[in-house]
Amino acid sequence: MKVLVAGGAGFIGSHLCARLLREGHTVVCVDNLLTGAERNIAPLRAGDSAARFTFLQRDVTEPLDSAGDAADALAAIDAIFQLASPASPIGYWNHPFETIRVNTIGTTNLLEVARKQGARLLTASTSEAYGDPLVHPQREDYYGNVNPIGVRACYDESKRLGETITMEYVRRRGVDARIVRIFNTYGSNSQLNDGRMIPNFITQALSHQPVTIHGTGEQTRSICYVDDLVDGLMRALFTEQTTGQVYNLGNPEEQTIKQWAQRIIRLCDSPSALVFEARREDDPERRRPNIEKARTQLGWEPRVTPDDGLTRTIAWFRSEMEREGVCLPARAG
Repeated sequence: MKVLVAGGAGFIGSHLCARLLREGHTVVCVDNLLTGAERNIAPLRAGDSAARFTFLQRDVTEPLDSAGDAADALAAIDAIFQLASPASPIGYWNHPFETIRVNTIGTTNLLEVARKQGARLLTASTSEAYGDPLVHPQREDYYGNVNPIGVRACYDESKRLGETITMEYVRRRGVDARIVRIFNTYGSNSQLNDGRMIPNFITQALSHQPVTIHGTGEQTRSICYVDDLVDGLMRALFTEQTTGQVYNLGNPEEQTIKQWAQRIIRLCDSPSALVFEARREDDPERRRPNIEKARTQLGWEPRVTPDDGLTRTIAWFRSEMEREGVCLPARAG
């Protein structure tokens, strides 16, 4: 298949591009590099798969059928993954209007490509669609508890509207589309200053700095390794009879933020202490996916254990920090 990955130079998108290439697909990666990075896809532009990989630095909020010299690359697309959007709090707080546009106008443009070319499409939404949930664990039929004027709303609400637009294209225009709600995901190719829990804890622990927790640390999170998440994305798009469906993708193993911090400090062999700061506005108290629908309909569930996934991720962060010139102290152990 010829597959378009919007946001393909980002954290999850770059892993998805690599997986698609390994399975023999032709990949068109579209990214404006607002929060993505060319270094994430550099290995894909070399080696045996390079002939099947095309990178287009474009903004999907602009009509893709006016692509000019990129028209050939964007022709005859069989499948589309819409992953284009800032996803970390730092990303969408720094770029709120771009976030709103890409999740609404960008999603619409990609749905138009799918409609015109008869391609199947997956819209990547987020567990943030549930807001600070009043139902636990969260199922796909829960409508959520979102503050529409809060500091996270540019992301939460634009993702929710992106879901609405996707479903209208399914119902009214016959597009073969589905939605996934991605829960906390971690792994390599993250930004060092990502601002989310796992990157923050790892970079602080590797630097022997205090590990910062916002709030009491009793809030809970469930974290999913990126390889497992990508497997879920692939199954959601390529499994038949998933048109119009919504799937939670995440790891249902729930622990407190304090427990995740302590685990990362241990795995980093770090002497870092925990420090507690004010809780961030609209930060969810509990977050854990119910993945029974994905298990039943997609045959999917996470396979990588937290210790295994975090060990791999810590090794990547250590290497990346050293590459960036960060002088890391010797391990405490």
